[in-house]
Amino acid sequence: MTGNGRVTTFIRNGLTFDVRDEGPIDGVPVVLLHGFPQDSRSWDKVAPLLHRRGFRTLAPDQRGYSAGARPRACWAYRTSELVADVVALIDQAGLGPVHVVGHDWGAVVAWGIAAERPDRIRTLTALSVPHPAAFLRAMLTSRQILLSWYMFAFQLPWIPERMIASDGYGYRALLSSGQAPDRAKRDLESMRDRSRARGALNWYRAMFLSSPGSVTGKVRVPTLFVWSDGDTAIGPVGPELTARFVDGPYTYEVLHGVSHWIPDEAAERLDELLGNHLHNH
Repeated sequence: MTGNGRVTTFIRNGLTFDVRDEGPIDGVPVVLLHGFPQDSRSWDKVAPLLHRRGFRTLAPDQRGYSAGARPRACWAYRTSELVADVVALIDQAGLGPVHVVGHDWGAVVAWGIAAERPDRIRTLTALSVPHPAAFLRAMLTSRQILLSWYMFAFQLPWIPERMIASDGYGYRALLSSGQAPDRAKRDLESMRDRSRARGALNWYRAMFLSSPGSVTGKVRVPTLFVWSDGDTAIGPVGPELTARFVDGPYTYEVLHGVSHWIPDEAAERLDELLGNHLHNH
């Protein structure tokens, strides 16, 4: 933390995480959690819109992405560890309960915080990825397992690190998923750093090391879930099942004609939804 009260880093278990703390310093805090293969810059279009509404945003570069927080072992990326990282940010910054918004893998972490540490959360907003228990059920009952083939490919050693190089397969895959060329280059350029690529991929490699309890808990905080029907990675079944795993106030919104990359592609529409959700709670 700097002298002006801004949070630039936080530390947990010897790991140092970078944070982008922006907007009105006295605004109600919103923690923004990025997904794969992005970092805090994925919120560049969304954060200024929230600042205009009077919110303060804190966007960490999560485990594997921050240069000072890249453990080598796969087990270090279990869901419980990812959740504990964000709780440490909230606690060390002295923010009290916050709004949490997560996209892609950031949504998985956000679901986990809401289920396990509801005392730290005002509201939850999950983008693209449904409640983990709903996603697992969709994997068993729909074509979701076919859409998620890459999760199994990422279990291989070292080959995926090469696949996501900025000028290779990873770039073409992002373009085919609907990501804009400049954003795809932004997201994959840093993956030339092999330690960062390994850390990002370890989120997938640790999936089978997480305890079942970390993905099945029901959520009771006010929840907004946003899915887009142009998402090539997440089919409709998991999103449709998610309501079963939320006992608190729940809103489900579908963005039509939008790809998986909601914060980049539909920032203004997302801002409208967030404005209503955050102010109402």
